[in-house]
Amino acid sequence: MQPLLAKEADSTDLKDLGKATLHIVHDLKNQLNGLKLYATFLRKRMERDERPQDERETVAKLIAGLDRAARDLTALVRYADPPELRRWPDVDLLQIVSRAIDESWAGASPPQCPRPAIDGIQAGGLLGEFDSVALIGAIKAVIEQAAVERSQANPPPAISVRRDDEQSPGALLEWRNRESVPKGDPFRALDSIASVRLALAAKIIEAHGGRIEHDRNALRIWLPITK
Repeated sequence: MQPLLAKEADSTDLKDLGKATLHIVHDLKNQLNGLKLYATFLRKRMERDERPQDERETVAKLIAGLDRAARDLTALVRYADPPELRRWPDVDLLQIVSRAIDESWAGASPPQCPRPAIDGIQAGGLLGEFDSVALIGAIKAVIEQAAVERSQANPPPAISVRRDDEQSPGALLEWRNRESVPKGDPFRALDSIASVRLALAAKIIEAHGGRIEHDRNALRIWLPITK
């Protein structure tokens, strides 16, 4: 008796599967956005009725979770396609990093969480040919992943930004482990680049001619600059 062998999937089958998956992802994203609207309505109603603080915090966490899931689904769709960059010359990388920090910490929890510092900035700026929108999103994803501890007692890791011209003109962004973090390695989630948003961030950075590297104690982004 011959064993029953599964038919090997050809390229057409894989393309059809990919298209079907994207349709499902789009549908899930729409459903999540709908759930977020209902949850937002519920939160406003609870605030108006002065419901207990723990109930309002639970709804706020629900909304944050729906937001994160929707962002991950969006990243999954974008990751499936080659990044289309709209680069402009003489874009200041320092402004991109600062904007990424602002956007990341705008909705930080708790709200009094300190804004991460930028260390090692050199005068003269770090100019390159960048797609500001895409790169802000990529650096923001890395910042949010690196900042595991967000509290006054455990400040987020400082970001070191400096020139790095050893091989070719470039800029190095570096996050280092802080001894003040008591729960171990704040970069533990980066041991596997399984996060869709991090994978997309790496893809955007590589499309700029850069690279992203990490080990137990540090995470680094290198990007080419022109000035």
